[in-house]
This record gives sequence, structure tokens and C-alpha cells, in this order.
Amino acid sequence: MTEFTDVAPETVGLADELIQARLTGAVHVPLSAFNPDAIPSDSGKKVVFVCAIGQRSAQAGSYMVSQGLLTEAYNLAGGLQAWAAAGRPFDSGPTRG
Repeated sequence: MTEFTDVAPETVGLADELIQARLTGAVHVPLSAFNPDAIPSDSGKKVVFVCAIGQRSAQAGSYMVSQGLLTEAYNLAGGLQAWAAAGRPFDSGPTRG
């Protein structure tokens, strides 16, 4: 399990992608029904957007900054596919809740 202490991972991937791979503790806000209010902007943490390959997450982060909703946003380059390929930890299987 990965512990995020100074970042807030936000996943904008599709629900079926979460079964394949997801980061522990990430908030799921799918890009197809994107709600900027669901993104914590005052947590004091760096917001990192995540999806399967990094394309949708880059769009979400750019949107949040362009709208003035975040002063900075980060994108997990290569997405969860690159994360997993690098041997980094992730969760998989059905989500709870």
C-alpha cells in the first residue's frame, strides 16, 4: 500500500479501469462526469491527477488551473500503466463502497 502524505491523488479514469489498477486513497472523480467541487483544493497537499495513461488526467489538471480552481496541478505521466510497469504499488479488484 502506498501512503500519500503530501499529495492528494485524484483519479479521473473510468470505473472499469479502477478494477484493474488504482492508488490507495485516491478520490475517484471520472472525467466523464467531472465535478471540480469534488477535488480538495484547500488540503495543503499537492493535487496529482491520475488515469490509465495520463491523457485524461492531464486534461483535468489543466482545466482546474485554467479555471483558477487550483494554482498548480500535477499529472502522473504515463498514468497507472507506467506506475505499474515501474513496479510501484497499486490496488486492484472490485472497489468497496
